Amino acid sequence: MPRVCCCCAALRPRYKRLVDNIFPEDPKDGLVKADMEKLTFYAVSAPEKLDRIGAYLAERLSRDVVRHRYGYVLIAMEALDQLLMACHSQSIKPFVESFLHMVAKLLESGEPKLQVLGTNSFVKFANIEEDTPSYHRRYDFFVSRFSAMCHSCDHDPETQTEIRIAGIRGIQGVVRKTVNDELRATIWEPQHMDKIVPSLLFNMQKIDDIDSRVGPPSSPTGGEKEENPAVLAENCFRELLGRATYGNMNNAVRPVFAHLDHHRLWDPNEFAVSCFKIIMYSIQAQYSHHVIQEILGHLDVRKRDSPRVRAGIIQVLLEAVAIAAKGSIGPTVLEVFNTLLKHLRISVDFELGDRRSSAGSATFSTSSKESDERIVQNAIIQTIGFFGSNLPDYQRSEIMMFIMGKVPVFGAASQSLDTNHLGDLGTRRIQIMLLRSLLMVTSGYKATTITNALPPPFLDPLLSPSLMEDSELRQLVLEILHNLIDRHDNRAKLRGIRIIPDVSDLKIKRDKISRQDVSFMKKHGQQLYRHIYLGCKEEDNVQKNFELLFTSLALTTIELANEEVVIDLIRLAIALQDIAIINEDNLPMFNRCGVMALVAAYLNFLSQMIAVPAFCQHVTKVIETRSLEASYFLPETIFKDKCNLPKSLEKHEKDLFFLTNKIAESLGGSGYSVERLSVPYVPQVTDSESSCYPGQGLEQPSLG
Repeated sequence: MPRVCCCCAALRPRYKRLVDNIFPEDPKDGLVKADMEKLTFYAVSAPEKLDRIGAYLAERLSRDVVRHRYGYVLIAMEALDQLLMACHSQSIKPFVESFLHMVAKLLESGEPKLQVLGTNSFVKFANIEEDTPSYHRRYDFFVSRFSAMCHSCDHDPETQTEIRIAGIRGIQGVVRKTVNDELRATIWEPQHMDKIVPSLLFNMQKIDDIDSRVGPPSSPTGGEKEENPAVLAENCFRELLGRATYGNMNNAVRPVFAHLDHHRLWDPNEFAVSCFKIIMYSIQAQYSHHVIQEILGHLDVRKRDSPRVRAGIIQVLLEAVAIAAKGSIGPTVLEVFNTLLKHLRISVDFELGDRRSSAGSATFSTSSKESDERIVQNAIIQTIGFFGSNLPDYQRSEIMMFIMGKVPVFGAASQSLDTNHLGDLGTRRIQIMLLRSLLMVTSGYKATTITNALPPPFLDPLLSPSLMEDSELRQLVLEILHNLIDRHDNRAKLRGIRIIPDVSDLKIKRDKISRQDVSFMKKHGQQLYRHIYLGCKEEDNVQKNFELLFTSLALTTIELANEEVVIDLIRLAIALQDIAIINEDNLPMFNRCGVMALVAAYLNFLSQMIAVPAFCQHVTKVIETRSLEASYFLPETIFKDKCNLPKSLEKHEKDLFFLTNKIAESLGGSGYSVERLSVPYVPQVTDSESSCYPGQGLEQPSLG
């Protein structure tokens, strides 16, 4: 650029002469450093001239941009950067306005190099801490422009990457500048977040290795941060979320849902899961419940979407809960469960609706829809179970009561899920899934007393006859009971129904029965006995049912049995044997032999637990006789795939049966009060259960 003649130069203001002197005649020579030092000294000495220096530099830069004199543009921006770094007085405010105007000019140009140049200058400016806040400055233009650069579609891949990186760095600069400003709240306004967040997510999608982003913040190398837009975008996203506070957290999270919806990223949902893992690891722990509430709200909004979309959202909720479970969930605990249970009912409704509407038509389509709904239901159950099992015990007991209250049973309170329009099949599906959820929630729960684990409002509906109408329902109920009764983790040692040669080898752990446990068995023991008794009489029992019934009897013996309870359990076992022998219920032969095997396995266990030699001898003698003459009365034989069943049990000798008089004689000699053994066991209905057993009480009401 030609210099002004000496006569004219003398008439020009000094600040203009100093500015002109920093530009060489050939821009390739770069900034004239000596003259730049003079200009800097002048600006520092006379800060009131800064605004004029800035305005003049802006004028020159605008002219050079229009004339495509990019060499001089580079020199002007270098000068501006140096002046910014050197001057920190109150008078810098007008100069900053000129600086931002020049940066805007560069960003508006269609030249990628100028856009990158402007971004670099803005980032340097963003890192400067100003002495006083600016109450009028806004960055709306820069948010819009940097966001647009993040979506660059330049035909040259290298240029495209360069512009996108510049856009991300620019957004990072805006965030840092506004957060450090007194007016930092402006950046969190929805109109800004709706541009910033999708721009970052758009670039994060481009990363190849999704797994690299699922954990807590990492520290990538400098080269990686500069060269990879996805890594840079992720770090910027983490920084943005880390600066979010209570009042603006939702504004930062909601655009994530809009982006995932718009780009259909819920199915498959790998990117959605990774996004919310980043969110949960980046935000302050006390705000976790905000994110969970937003996910629940979005699930409600998308409740009419395809099953796979809903399943994708629920899986995201599961991942968020998994991270938040150890921290602060806040007031959202019941809201999480209530929303999930509501969507469980909706899913069953959709599944049955599809089945009814497609009856007699496209079988493949119907089964596919049903299968997809099962994916939703399993995701809900998994989320409920995981969330519940990670809560502290005092909250977990409340959730157990809450879920149990939702199970549709005869005589249930009004808070149970509405299944009237679902029919018997829909009600059964809801029952099974709620019990599966309850099974996961109770896993690992350790109550100090059995009364705390099984309070009457929980125990009564759990043992309701409404939950005995199906083999799978009965299995779930028994497994839930095992979770709550087994306080010493003995269940794994009892897995599978069998004749245990030496129970001492199992190393059973047990404590002395407490007063509270004795009181519980006096009040509720009859409920447990009756449930086991009626469970053995069901025709659709399979091997797993008998295994769980055996475990129930064994755990009751370990955890709750004093001498009085032992007598009751023996009476129950003899009554079960009578079920098989007398067969008033016309049970299939497999069931009758299965009950006989159950009684043998249990009395073998019980006799060794109470260690009365005469009792052990009687039990052992019967088992040995059965192994020789009627092996189908033993679990090792009857539960084999191919077992020859007898045609009848009427002709069998008494040596194959456990005899009450023999047991009474053996126990009486060891100090047990055996008078009640002569009284046959009859199922009893307690006062608290009378609503569940109308009339004479043992008939199972239909939910239809």
